[in-house]
Amino acid sequence: MKISYNWLKEFINTDKTPEQISTILTGTGLEVESLEKVQAIPGGLEGLVIGYVKETAQHPNADRLKVTKVDVGGAEDLQIVCGAANVAAGQKVVVATVGTTVHPVTGEPFLIKESKIRGEVSLGMICAEDEIGLGTSHEGIMVLADDATVGTAAKEYFKLNDDYMYEIGLTPNRADAVSHLGTARDIAAFLKIGITKPDISAFKVDNTDRPIEVVVENEAASPRYAGLTISGIEVKESPQWLKERLAVIGVRSINNVVDATNYVLHDLGQPLHAFDADAIKGNKVIVKNVAEGTVFKTLDDVERKLSADDLMICNAEAPMCIAGVFGGADSGVKASTTSIFLESAYFNAVSVRKTAKRHGLKTDASFRFERGTDPDMVIFALKRAALLIKEIAGGQISSNLIDLYPNPVAPFDVDLSYSNVHRLIGQVIPHEEIVAIIKALDIHIVSESAEGLILKVPPYRVDVTRDVDVIEEILRIYGYNNIYIPTQVRASLSASPRPEKDTVQNLLSDLLTANGFNEIMSNSLTKSAYSSDLESAVKILNPLSSDLDVMRQTMLFSGLEAIAYNQNRQNADIRFYEFGKVYSVKEDKYNESQRFAIFMSGTTAPAQWNQKATAATFYNLKAIVDGILQKLNITDVVVEDTTCKKMAYGLNYIKNNKTLVKFGAVAKDALKKADVDKEVFYADFSFDQIMQIVKKNKIVYQDISKFPAVKRDLSMLIDKGVSFGQLKQIAQRTERKMLKEISVFDVYEGDKLPAGKKSYALSFILQDAEKTLTDKAIDAIMQKLIYNLEKEAGALVRK
Repeated sequence: MKISYNWLKEFINTDKTPEQISTILTGTGLEVESLEKVQAIPGGLEGLVIGYVKETAQHPNADRLKVTKVDVGGAEDLQIVCGAANVAAGQKVVVATVGTTVHPVTGEPFLIKESKIRGEVSLGMICAEDEIGLGTSHEGIMVLADDATVGTAAKEYFKLNDDYMYEIGLTPNRADAVSHLGTARDIAAFLKIGITKPDISAFKVDNTDRPIEVVVENEAASPRYAGLTISGIEVKESPQWLKERLAVIGVRSINNVVDATNYVLHDLGQPLHAFDADAIKGNKVIVKNVAEGTVFKTLDDVERKLSADDLMICNAEAPMCIAGVFGGADSGVKASTTSIFLESAYFNAVSVRKTAKRHGLKTDASFRFERGTDPDMVIFALKRAALLIKEIAGGQISSNLIDLYPNPVAPFDVDLSYSNVHRLIGQVIPHEEIVAIIKALDIHIVSESAEGLILKVPPYRVDVTRDVDVIEEILRIYGYNNIYIPTQVRASLSASPRPEKDTVQNLLSDLLTANGFNEIMSNSLTKSAYSSDLESAVKILNPLSSDLDVMRQTMLFSGLEAIAYNQNRQNADIRFYEFGKVYSVKEDKYNESQRFAIFMSGTTAPAQWNQKATAATFYNLKAIVDGILQKLNITDVVVEDTTCKKMAYGLNYIKNNKTLVKFGAVAKDALKKADVDKEVFYADFSFDQIMQIVKKNKIVYQDISKFPAVKRDLSMLIDKGVSFGQLKQIAQRTERKMLKEISVFDVYEGDKLPAGKKSYALSFILQDAEKTLTDKAIDAIMQKLIYNLEKEAGALVRK
C-alpha cells in the first residue's frame, strides 16, 4: 500500500519529519517497507526557468527554425534555436538551460547541451508541455501568463512540492488502515493528537430533476447501499493538483470524475463507482444476483460468464457492474457523459472475495471490500465525492441522497479488565494511559470502573472483537519498545519423547533424497470430487472455490496433481515423497493423522548408449518400502494383499494388527480423476504408527558372529491361495533363534502342475552366534520347518 506524506498531513497537524513518521508507523504495526522522495512530475522541473522571448529571427539555413534571444534572468540573454511555429517575441516561456535533464511524457530523459543547429549556436530549449511532463500536447511551446516572473524556477512557478511515498506492508487484518485516513488514525493515536477530516458541510441537494430508483434484493450481500445523481457535469482532464496527488501513490489519471472517486477511495478508504446516468435503463438501479452463466462485458472489454452467486448492480434490463469488484463496459463514465449516478455502498466481504477470486480480478475496490470497509463511512464519502466532482467537473446534485440501510451494523461490545491487560502485556500500564490510548483509537468507553472498562468498538475495526484484540491495540500504541525485557528468563526443563518426529522425518528424507526422490509439499485443501466418502470429509464452510472445498482424506491426489503437472511439462520420470496430514470426521468427531507418501512413475533409469530405459515397476517401489522398514528396524510385519479401492493391486504391511503401509499400482479411475495417463506406483505409510513403533525400538550392539552361516533350500507344491508371507511367518515361528533370513528364489505356475497349485522354491539362512552348526542340528531345524509347512500351509515338500 502506498501512502503520501503530504496527503497524511491534511489529516494530522504535526511537524514530524517523513523519517520520524516512518518510525512511528512501523512501531504501531504498519511496517514501512520503503520510504522514498517522489515528484509528481518526473524530474520535478529541476533546471527549468521562466524566460522572456525578447526577439525572434528567421534561421538563415532552415525555413522552419527560428533564432531567438531569451532573457532567463541571467547576466546575458541566451540564443536558442526553436522549431515551434507559435514562438514569438514578447512571450513568457519555460526554458531548459544547458546542463538540464528534460523528462518528456514519452521517451527517455535527455540532457540539454550547447549545440549548433544548422550552423547557429543554441544554448538551451524552449519547452512544450509534453517535453517536460506537464501535459500531452505538442502543438507548440508553452506560453505563460504575462505576470510570470523572469528567472523564476519553473518548479516554483507551477507550485510543485516534493513529496515522500511510504510503501507499507499491510497485514490482512488491518482493513481499517487501507487509506490515508486509516493510516493517519494510527499516527494520531500514537501522538495523542486529533484527526482533521474533510469538511462536507457545504453538501446540499440542488434539485430533484434526475431521480433514480434503487432496489436492493440481496440485503445480506449489500447491507448498505447509497447513491445520488449529479447532472450537468463536464468530463475532462483532471486539474493538475489532483493528477499530481494520485501520481505520487502510483494511480494513473483517467478523467476528472473517475479521478475524484479514486481520490476519495485512497483518502477515506471507501470505494465508489460512477455510472453514466443515461445508461441506467428505466431510471432504476437493482442490486441483485443474476442467472448462472449470464454473459457480462467488464471495463477491460472481456466477456465473463457470471455465477448465480455474484452480486450485480443492474438497471431495469441488464447488469451494469460486478458489485464491489469491477465496472461494466457500457455503463462507465465516458467523455460524452453529462450526468452520473454516484454509488457508495457497504458490501459483504465474503461475497466480494468469492466473486473476485472466481473471476480472477483484483481491484482497489475489491481489495478493500473483501477485507471489510466501514459501514459508517458510506454517506460521508458519498458527500465528499459529490462535492469534489462539483468542484472539478461542475454540475448540480439532482436527486435526494438515497441510503438503504435496513439493519445497521452494530459496534462490537467488549469488556476489558485492567488485570487482564497487565497479565497479557507482562507489565503494569497506568490506567490513565490505557484510557487515553483507547480514546485515541476511536473506541467508545461506555462505562469505567476500578476493575476495567466496558467498550464499544466501531464496526470499521473488523479485527477488534475481543478483549485480547483491544489489549493488542493498547500494546501497539503504547509501544513494544516500552515493554521491559527482564535480564533473566526462568523456565522449567521438560523431557521430550525420543526419537523426535523431526529426527525420524529427516532420516527418511535423507534416505529417499539419496535415492533420487524429490520432496513435495501440497495444499491440505482439495476438491470434493476426489472423495469417495463425502460423509466423512471435513468440508470448508466458506471455500475459495470448488477446487478447495474439503480437507484431503488421502495423500494420493495431491501427489497425482504434482505428477500431472510435471508430466504435462515433459518431465515424465517422477520420484516424489511427501509428509502431510489427512482429515476426516465421524459422528461429529474430527480426526487428523500424519501420513507419509511415496510416488513413482516413468522410468527408473534413462536410456543410455548401452542400455534401454527401464520402466518403474511395483518391485522398485517394494524395494524402497522394504528399505525404509529396514532403516527404521521395523521387522516381523504381516503381509496381505491390499483391498484399497484406489489401487489396482498391491500389498499391505501390518504390524500390531494395524496397517503400517499400503502400496501398489494406482487404479485407473483414480489416475483419470487427476488427468494422469501414465502408470503410477504409490505407497501410503501411517507416520503416526511409525513413530509409535520406533519409540519402542531399543538399540542393541552385538559382535558379528564368528561362525559361518548355512544355506538350505526347499522346493514345495502349495495352493495358489497361499502367499509367501504366510510361509515366512510359519518359518519364523518354527525357528526364532537360528533362522536369520528366508527368501523365495523361484515361483512356477503352469499346466504341468495339478489344478489350483503352484511351485515355490525357498531359501533359508541359518546361523548360530555361539558355535558352528552341525549337520545334525541343521537337519533337525529343516525337519521341523518341513513338518510345520506341511501341517499349516498344506505344502507338499519335494524330498
